[in-house]
Amino acid sequence: MAEIRILVADDEPLARRGVRQLLAPHADIRVVGESRNGPDTLRALEELKPDLLFLDVQMPEMDGFAVLRRRGADRMPTVIFVTAHDQFAVQAFEAHAIDYLVKPLKVERFEAALGRAREHLRLMDSVALAARLKALLAAERAQREKEGIERLVVPTELGDIVIPVSEIDWIGADDYYARLHVGQTSYLLRESLNSLEKKLDPLRFARIHRSAIIQLDRVNAVRTKAQGDEAVLRDGSLIPVSRRKRGLLVELLRQP
Repeated sequence: MAEIRILVADDEPLARRGVRQLLAPHADIRVVGESRNGPDTLRALEELKPDLLFLDVQMPEMDGFAVLRRRGADRMPTVIFVTAHDQFAVQAFEAHAIDYLVKPLKVERFEAALGRAREHLRLMDSVALAARLKALLAAERAQREKEGIERLVVPTELGDIVIPVSEIDWIGADDYYARLHVGQTSYLLRESLNSLEKKLDPLRFARIHRSAIIQLDRVNAVRTKAQGDEAVLRDGSLIPVSRRKRGLLVELLRQP
């Protein structure tokens, strides 16, 4: 975290000034606002969105714990409670404060509390960054799956061959394998047509028969013959088209 934005909430001007003075030596700290009662604190939290709140327990109109209840723990920044009485310490920790300070504030104790808050914010930043990266990767994966894979890796006796899906004319079922037809060459891939159908871009490839997937831009014609429908590819290959798939194929071919 490059900068820690702080709100100081206390009804005593002298107490607010004391917190400011203790924060002054820290270059990564910026006090973005002050508030002197509960309602002011709630407004400042909404408008300023600080990272860290020094919150006086005893304030007029609404005390510090009431502020937390009204705002909701899930919408609160990291909190350090400030109190004139250490009897509130247990309650402060039960309210998920990172620490509490007893007035008058002592430098060593203040620095320790600030260090805990700084470490807590650093960890929160790391968790948030990890969550953002995870979400980004998931979105990228979902988009990739939606658009379809761009290549297939086929094991051969001479090693693995990478085949761009854009070069595949059609794919046929071959027992437990799929046979990729690429120009005048074909390759066996140990994967089912059902699995490949889910991976390939549905705007580029179509399952036209239980035993065949074709790349749509390879189709020259769709013909009806006595023995059934067939797709004629640019290289002259004739691929059977099931009766219930014919309408879908024609509709896909009409798409721009």
